Amino acid sequence: MWARVWRFLYSNYFRFWLKWILRLLTGRCELQRLLAGAEAGARRTLSVLRNAVHVEEAEVEKCVRDVMKEKKIEQKDTGFKTNLHISLLQITGYKKLYLNVENLRKVPYDSENEEHEEQLIELWNLLMPHENLKARISKQWCDIGFQGDDPKTDFRGMGLLGLVNLVYFSKHYTNEARQILSRSNHPKLGYSYAIVGINLTEMAYSLLKNGALKAHLYNMISGSPEMEHFHQFYCYLVYEFDKFWFEEEPESIMHFNQYREKFHEKIKGLLLDHSVVLTLQDTKKP
Repeated sequence: MWARVWRFLYSNYFRFWLKWILRLLTGRCELQRLLAGAEAGARRTLSVLRNAVHVEEAEVEKCVRDVMKEKKIEQKDTGFKTNLHISLLQITGYKKLYLNVENLRKVPYDSENEEHEEQLIELWNLLMPHENLKARISKQWCDIGFQGDDPKTDFRGMGLLGLVNLVYFSKHYTNEARQILSRSNHPKLGYSYAIVGINLTEMAYSLLKNGALKAHLYNMISGSPEMEHFHQFYCYLVYEFDKFWFEEEPESIMHFNQYREKFHEKIKGLLLDHSVVLTLQDTKKP
């Protein structure tokens, strides 16, 4: 009860006078104090503008000018201007990134689409450079972890996003991708490489959708997050999941969902840290 009374009094009376006194003492408005006092990255962006921004990326510069004018902040305060600009870019960029990822996810794999087919064949060539694919419809696809003789059916949940992620990891981390594919064929601890990869695409997508990736992305880039940064996070998940799977030593692949959820909870826990950056480059450092 007393807590509710205090919150009411603070929000309706005390907060106004506290802000007024602090402005008199510091010569700065609340937004200036927050931007100047918080370290760059997620901690600043999340704390300063969590509930206050509904601006598009193209309007960021104008928004900064309007805020400075409204708050009577001098243009010579370049630190405030720069920090506000970066924070707004990060917030609007996150929304734009989600829309781009969602749009790619909604594109169904089309075997009649030449670009889709080229990406699929590229995935095979990256992972199996010494073995020719004998036919487009082939049991060979099971060798890289698809369920049947035509991979298009495995992309139904994540659409083209699942394939793009698999190709990105194989192209940018070719040695790691081939090593993980080899490990996935372990006689006891093996798993379906491609199917698990698509499952991890869903994990990355859901974390982006619910906002859990904000701290990671805001710390990773001082500007607008791009699709490249989403792909990099996916690569981190693939690499870390393989390590996690072999460390846990599940009794069989039948327990996959249980260990997948355990890994998911581990990642969500890491993302709660406002200083977090989860990249494969950092993971591989000695």
